[in-house]
Amino acid sequence: MKHKTARFFDRIAQEENELQYLSPYGSKSRQSKGRKRKENPCPLRTEFQRDRDRIIHSKTFRRLKHKTQVFIAPFGDHYRTRLTHTLEVSQIARTISRALRLNEDLTEAIALGHDLGHTPFGHTGEDALNDVHPGGFQHAQQSLRVVEKLEGKGGLNLTWEVRDGILNHSQEKEKILSPKSRTHPHTLEAEVVKIADPLAYVNHDIDDALRAGIIRENDLPKGIIKVLGSTNRKRIDTLVQDVVDQSRDIPHLKMSQIVLGEFNQLRDFMYEEVYTSPILAQEMKKAYRVIADLYSFCFDHVDLFPPSLKTNIKREGRRRIALDYIAGMTDQYALSLYQDYFLPQGWG
Repeated sequence: MKHKTARFFDRIAQEENELQYLSPYGSKSRQSKGRKRKENPCPLRTEFQRDRDRIIHSKTFRRLKHKTQVFIAPFGDHYRTRLTHTLEVSQIARTISRALRLNEDLTEAIALGHDLGHTPFGHTGEDALNDVHPGGFQHAQQSLRVVEKLEGKGGLNLTWEVRDGILNHSQEKEKILSPKSRTHPHTLEAEVVKIADPLAYVNHDIDDALRAGIIRENDLPKGIIKVLGSTNRKRIDTLVQDVVDQSRDIPHLKMSQIVLGEFNQLRDFMYEEVYTSPILAQEMKKAYRVIADLYSFCFDHVDLFPPSLKTNIKREGRRRIALDYIAGMTDQYALSLYQDYFLPQGWG
């Protein structure tokens, strides 16, 4: 007796499964707005799965392992880097998406790509480039530029939905779920990443700050601990459960007033006690100077640019290419370049 070959894992079967299983508010791969450059579909993977894979295999993604999250060029093995932050955002976002029956592949692709344009030395590097570059600098816009132009030959050619999520993920210093937010993603999956980002960084930055001795367990506000939990694990579980419970079967994300209020207070606590602490401020000043000086130096020395960027000088100008070059550096590479060109070298 002959058996028909089952097609459980090919693209078409997965697309049909999405149509049947996903929430009415979830993004369907088959209904994607597509790519800037049309491509033949993959026989095995959906469009959003292809985007995820392209991001993971990119050089820019690999460089995230040597970029600062909060602590400048940390030597300890357990401090978060921009890469581990990205993975934690992805894990939280995927959990929320799966529970709400959204497109987990789209969520993962956005989460993995959301910080590709981040500078060395975290937000200190971002602030420096924003100050010295005439057009300003925002890492979300740079992340989009990476996937559209800088990575590979002419960008990664990602779908519209992933590019939209990358561009609109950032909340900067806004409170989460703020109605005054300046960024408005167009898919619920992108909203999930936008909320998973601060859920991840506030909690893992507490862990790093405790390890560094900037704060102590007893410094965390008691009311916040009572509502959210006394450990990272408990806090993340409380926050994720609350988002899922409040957001079922509606076209936007919500949190209960008590959990949202306590989380925003915890975020304020981190800005006051950690992100702007005198202990970090001194190192941040040094990092700021490194980035500002390198920007001016690279603008005057186009010979430093890698060949992939030199070809764009005539079209986009030296300042734009200097910006791209520095934003793409790892902490170690920026420090090495600074040492080579700004510090005296000893004689052997």
